[in-house]
Amino acid sequence: MSQHKLTSTARRLGHVALLAVGLASAVSLAAEPDKKTMRTWKAKCASCHGADGKAQTDQGKKMHTQDMTTAEWQKSFTDEEIKKAILEGVNREKDGVKQEMEGYKDALKPEQVDALVKYMRTLGPAS
Repeated sequence: MSQHKLTSTARRLGHVALLAVGLASAVSLAAEPDKKTMRTWKAKCASCHGADGKAQTDQGKKMHTQDMTTAEWQKSFTDEEIKKAILEGVNREKDGVKQEMEGYKDALKPEQVDALVKYMRTLGPAS
């Protein structure tokens, strides 16, 4: 192989490597929720759902709150159903246990609700 072809091939491989690193960085940044969303999650959601979405808090265990990190949970609810629960709250009995969550329609802006749903989706297993 000529020196020119080797140089050209090496240059292309370098460009591919840079592109891969750039894409990986972009995906990593996109997956990280912004600080405002995390503050909202901690203030409104984490006491029951846990900081990690696993619901292993005292209140989460008491109400048998589901683990949002499982594929089963992620598949069980559409984004619209999650938004409805956030806005209108939850008041049901499941397996003899009362599950209650206040609605936040008067406390959260639509973009905050969308950001929470997006964050909740990041808690599940990678597709």
